[in-house]
Amino acid sequence: MIKIILSDILKNKIIAIYTIVLSILSWSSFGMEDNTAKGMLTILNVILFTVPLVSILFSTIYIYNSAEFIELLVSQPIKRTKIWRNLFISLSLATSIAFFIGAGLPLLIYSPDTSGGIMMIIGVFISIIFVSLAFLSAIFNRDKAKGIGSAILIWLFFALLFDGLVLFFLFQFSDYPIEKPMIFLTSLNPIDLARIQMLLHLDVSAMMGYTGALFKEYFGNFIGFIISFILLIIWIITPYFISLKKFNTKDL
Repeated sequence: MIKIILSDILKNKIIAIYTIVLSILSWSSFGMEDNTAKGMLTILNVILFTVPLVSILFSTIYIYNSAEFIELLVSQPIKRTKIWRNLFISLSLATSIAFFIGAGLPLLIYSPDTSGGIMMIIGVFISIIFVSLAFLSAIFNRDKAKGIGSAILIWLFFALLFDGLVLFFLFQFSDYPIEKPMIFLTSLNPIDLARIQMLLHLDVSAMMGYTGALFKEYFGNFIGFIISFILLIIWIITPYFISLKKFNTKDL
């Protein structure tokens, strides 16, 4: 089943366009900058904004467009868990492959080191996390327009609004010791977790001032690195299993 669904997704024009756009942005980022670090910072911004948006929107729309196919599979002697899992794996693989071809190959050529490897891993994690969030959005909204709207709101919240809320919290409680609460708040946003890990490995955390020093203390060592990736894995698993539970009981 995975082969059939994956083949169908990879033939989709949106995936092809997404791969080409990522490729153009990545190659041009390295080509126009005079050093690798600047090019990687440009690609990081692409990963943190473009990758999650395309992953969640494409996955949400694909689930709605596959509604009849899913209903057909459900009517067969196939477990719902298997159907939902195969759909999730296929979409995750498709978006990850598109990211690897578009941004991963330039990273391998221009930055074949730890920083380039971590950026590729982070890009794949972000892709899969927002595919998982797309499943959550689609399963709780029967109406396609509402589901797509919810997907856009989820991306908007994590990509833009969340940082504004954190800054508001920071200013309101600036007279209090808020180091640990700030670390906790950061773990609530997968995009922020990815950004911090990448900036720390690019050794530009000094540009983040006091906050950068704080995050380097907690996330800059090996244990912090492992914890941050465990948190990213939790961000993949949690929305998916919530959506799976809903799918197993939903009247299609």
